[in-house]
Amino acid sequence: MKKVAVLGFGVIGTGVCKLLTESSSIAVLKYICDLRDIPGLPYGDKHIKDFNIVLNDPEIDAVIEVTGAKRAAYERSLEAIKAKKSVITSNKEVVAEYGVELLQAARENGVSYLFEAAVGGAIPLIRTLRTSLDTDEITRICGILNGTTNYILTKMKENGETYDDALLDAQKLGYAEPDPSADVKGLDTCRKTSILSAFIDGGLIPPAEIDTTGIDNTPDCALTLAAALGGKIKLLGVAEKTPDGNGVSAKVAPCFIPENNVLYAVDDVYNAVLIKCKNSGDVLLYGRGAGAIPTAAAIMSDINEALYGKTSELVWRRAENKTAAGKKRKAFVITKGVPDGINEFRIIKECTADKSHGYIIEDASGIEKLGSDIIAVYDVL
Repeated sequence: MKKVAVLGFGVIGTGVCKLLTESSSIAVLKYICDLRDIPGLPYGDKHIKDFNIVLNDPEIDAVIEVTGAKRAAYERSLEAIKAKKSVITSNKEVVAEYGVELLQAARENGVSYLFEAAVGGAIPLIRTLRTSLDTDEITRICGILNGTTNYILTKMKENGETYDDALLDAQKLGYAEPDPSADVKGLDTCRKTSILSAFIDGGLIPPAEIDTTGIDNTPDCALTLAAALGGKIKLLGVAEKTPDGNGVSAKVAPCFIPENNVLYAVDDVYNAVLIKCKNSGDVLLYGRGAGAIPTAAAIMSDINEALYGKTSELVWRRAENKTAAGKKRKAFVITKGVPDGINEFRIIKECTADKSHGYIIEDASGIEKLGSDIIAVYDVL
């Protein structure tokens, strides 16, 4: 049986080692490479600190990179690829920042660089895009890509909790980190959206170029008003072809989801991604987007493909984030009272709650002229 090394023994690394040693007929775990001393490590005989041992061992066919680092993880991945070893990762930050270079290096060295677990956890999203829909024309990818923020927004709506209370609840349950910034400020969703953008036309939009708004400034009244207007607020990552077809636009922001949209019912810690294709129509993928074992399961599928299957090659390039010029922007607008000038916009629905007003308007172009009367503006999906 072929042999692999795991680089990093955190939450995900622990899950991968568990599956490899307890229930796998795919590969043998030979090394766990981690610079730390790990007292009580259940696989102590496999623990090493020198990555060169992995690089120089001809028995190692694949490296599973789950360190959570950025630059160092990129460098170790590149070294492994140049040593003719496939690399499997769950590290979305590395894929978003260096995926173009690592995929090219993998092609040049006749090995695989796979990252199913980087977006969507156990949801078979990347493989679907890479193998099942690769002959179709994908025009839009839109999804709830972060379970932590979806849990917080669900509790705010269902239980009437404030943002701070819902966040504290998520932290107590282990859904949110002590420092939740990457989740609640949208950075995690941004990196995932960056990766997904490359499946539209091969151009990866770097995270730094994606306009990103998180949920940390969500007013408590937003969930109440949205519900009154037949919708929910969800943090979405969206990448889509521009109307003129000259590129791809990408954005991360909380949006208003009407009750007739399939993403409306996706609550709690679940993720869902809606893929719009020219020929296949709408394809919806749904499931748990995080957790040690679900993520490790996605990594196991990549290990199996890298060692025994034929991997379809991805050819990516870096791309600019194109703006969708001239596109109407249907929006959910929250205001203080009834502002002067609101009737200049075509109002579809409106409601009032807690001295705030909510409006669904046909086109939000020029809405900024309402000035300080605006509390928040959300795109309508």
